[in-house]
Amino acid sequence: MAISLRVNGRTHQLDVEPEMPLLWALRDEIGLTGTKFGCGIAACGACTVHLDGVAVRSCVTPVGAATGEITTIEGLAGAGPKTEGQGLSPVQVAWIEKQVPQCGYCQSGMLMAVAALLKTTPKPTDAQIDTAITNICRCGTYPRVRAAIHSLQES
Repeated sequence: MAISLRVNGRTHQLDVEPEMPLLWALRDEIGLTGTKFGCGIAACGACTVHLDGVAVRSCVTPVGAATGEITTIEGLAGAGPKTEGQGLSPVQVAWIEKQVPQCGYCQSGMLMAVAALLKTTPKPTDAQIDTAITNICRCGTYPRVRAAIHSLQES
């Protein structure tokens, strides 16, 4: 079945079933492998992408339901303001400056969740961060995540 997806500003025509998880369409059909598979049940958040600016877990989002603009980690820098000379979004720069990742596997999903939070809540409190960012990081870099988010509030 022909499915049309708008991903990172480009339209892709895919011959897939509408029930296929968006995660697999992005990775296997389009070749955008920055979105990671973690659990397959929307618990960990490694697969987080934006659908019309809202963070969604792509492992449980059917391709047929993804009718808006999809932004993946590969398109995050293109989705917002850039940091001069870096070509990265401010969230990505803060991640580097605060040395957030250790293994890094969950970080693409974490970055996407944080970017979505900051669009709606530019200066979140710790309680708002805890409520909105439910992504799991096995390395436990949550204090660094919080520090990176708060550093963006200072700029």
